[in-house]
Amino acid sequence: MSRVGKEPIEIPSGVTVTVSGSSVKVKGSNGNLEMNFRDEIKVKVEGSTTTVTRVDDTRQARALHGLTRSLIANMIHGVSVGFEKKLEIVGVGYRADVKGSKLNLLLGFSHPIDYPLPAGIKASVEKQTLITLNSADKQLLGQVAAEIRGFRPPEPYKGKGIKYQDEVIRRKAGKAGKAAG
Repeated sequence: MSRVGKEPIEIPSGVTVTVSGSSVKVKGSNGNLEMNFRDEIKVKVEGSTTTVTRVDDTRQARALHGLTRSLIANMIHGVSVGFEKKLEIVGVGYRADVKGSKLNLLLGFSHPIDYPLPAGIKASVEKQTLITLNSADKQLLGQVAAEIRGFRPPEPYKGKGIKYQDEVIRRKAGKAGKAAG
């Protein structure tokens, strides 16, 4: 039995979980999320807990058991508490700004980058070099953060670029000059 999959998921107050056929809908204060799951998995809502079980012991069902439980737990956490990612911009003249539903980035290119934020993502910028992204959908949040980081990934010599706030950039030594001899 999957160690992750057999754990029941507690449903906090203010969150409703409904299962219909092979789909799970979660509603909370931060929004609504929906996910389809495979036929090898069964999801039951009993009172204030949700349990995920598998129909049989095939390799596919065992692989999906813990995954489905984790995805549903993330949905419940997202609509009740939410998820947050912070991106840090390092570099002289590099900065960001939010205008409506667009993130405007100046990253040393000849043109500014206007990134349209997808529905469900909220962005705020503190002191022009710290971008905070919030969402109820963990997968969408991670994808958007990776796309923004991809515009100017941090380089290993000076560390310039966009990095996650808790990311550690391994630095390389630059060119060593000609040895005196």
